[in-house]
Amino acid sequence: MYVAEPGLVVVDVAAADDATAFALQEALAARWATATATDDRTTRTPGEPGVRLRCYLDLRQELSAATGPIAP
Repeated sequence: MYVAEPGLVVVDVAAADDATAFALQEALAARWATATATDDRTTRTPGEPGVRLRCYLDLRQELSAATGPIAP
């Protein structure tokens, strides 16, 4: 993770597959205000296993337990 400024975080996810990467993104979105990955796609590096995903979190905007994630 990289901190752009206090409370703003860029999270680079390396996962075995798309489902795992998006599950982590959903878990983060359930807790904090999160900008989802661009185009909801993972990237792959030829010759390397797994996928990568980047998402952005605003830790200053914690979601309340009552609010929870918004269903798609």
